[in-house]
Amino acid sequence: MTGQRRVVVTGIGVVAPGGIGTKAYWELLTAGRTATRPISLFDATGFRSRIAAECDFDPAAQGLTPREIRRMDRAAQFAVVSAREALADSGLDPGTVAPERIGVSLGSAVGCTMGLEEEYVVVSDRGRRWHVDPAYGVPQLYGYMVPSTMAAEVAWTAGAEGPVGLISTGCTAGLDAVGNGANLISSGRADVVLAGATDAPISPITSACFDAIKATSPDNDDAEHASRPFDADRHGFVLGEGAAVLMLEEREAARRRGAHVYAEIAGYAGRSNAYHMTGLKPDGREMAEAIRQAMDAARVSADAIDYINAHGSGTRQNDRHETAAFKKALRDRAYRVPVSSIKSMVGHSLGAIGSIEVAACALAIEHQVVPPTANLHRRDPECDLDYTPLTAREHRIDGVLSVGSGFGGFQTAMVITRDRGGAS
Repeated sequence: MTGQRRVVVTGIGVVAPGGIGTKAYWELLTAGRTATRPISLFDATGFRSRIAAECDFDPAAQGLTPREIRRMDRAAQFAVVSAREALADSGLDPGTVAPERIGVSLGSAVGCTMGLEEEYVVVSDRGRRWHVDPAYGVPQLYGYMVPSTMAAEVAWTAGAEGPVGLISTGCTAGLDAVGNGANLISSGRADVVLAGATDAPISPITSACFDAIKATSPDNDDAEHASRPFDADRHGFVLGEGAAVLMLEEREAARRRGAHVYAEIAGYAGRSNAYHMTGLKPDGREMAEAIRQAMDAARVSADAIDYINAHGSGTRQNDRHETAAFKKALRDRAYRVPVSSIKSMVGHSLGAIGSIEVAACALAIEHQVVPPTANLHRRDPECDLDYTPLTAREHRIDGVLSVGSGFGGFQTAMVITRDRGGAS
């Protein structure tokens, strides 16, 4: 972290495949259930990969008004519902905090993809007209073009008049947004931050893009078991959607008001490999450097890491890359720490997944349980760590390492700990 003030998580809100709300999300993870299934959000006939992890999301049932539903893209709806849950879970009355001391740090990889694609279909007459007629677009079309409008929606939810912004670093955006939110507090620029990420990318354009590079799984006949990180028989990742927002507070203020503390955001760091848009070097050096810097920021050694929440996308390149990074950064400790990938259950929701995984890390500390890696039946011989196959495991967890890896070479690491006591 960049300052001296410590940052804790006091509220969690989640919209995830297989369950809306933090309780349903955690139950799915600890049961080892998968939420991957054939795509229902559009007609995927003819696509190479026709499976995804969709959210069973009814915006009206989640408290959004008809005007909010009309105004907001699906990803923005996810973010607002998650933010409201995090705010309620924290027990914080925003009216007790000066509005200029409340911030929002939201991440997203692909912004309002669904709204943009749907409107393009309308204004172009299903792609038949090169010169589109903007008069047929909805009034919200400009907002769909500017992803930061999603952060503004979250800010309106909490009355946040402090630093508000959106981070778009691809698949590390969720981790980066939480890290940025923590830095806003630790550096003194805010006292309270709603931090997290959202993405709703299950659309024809996104699916076509990943089809083109053959990154997603073609195991359409077995959607339930298609996401298989670290398994020798994996064939790529399964696209997902969702959001998670965390209430972050300055630790001493949270303690004074008697807030329940899930965990502390103890260290955060990022690197880039400056190498290739989609390629990864097999030695994992850049991710290992991010891990070491995050541990240095948290002032912990490798022995303090009790669980690793892996990026675990389910591609051979990534699984082997981060396995090498864990060994390089943690050395012998890497062989003694349980590792798991929750993408095996909730898919890969691009920019949102990092915050969804941080929520899982905080809940793992809260409940002292390691979520499993589902569908891991035959481990890749080159991935030789303890990946917690199939079944959740009770385990003492005081410190968690969560990592993310994204197109463009982005590598992010975060250390999340139990509230360690002592003065800030």
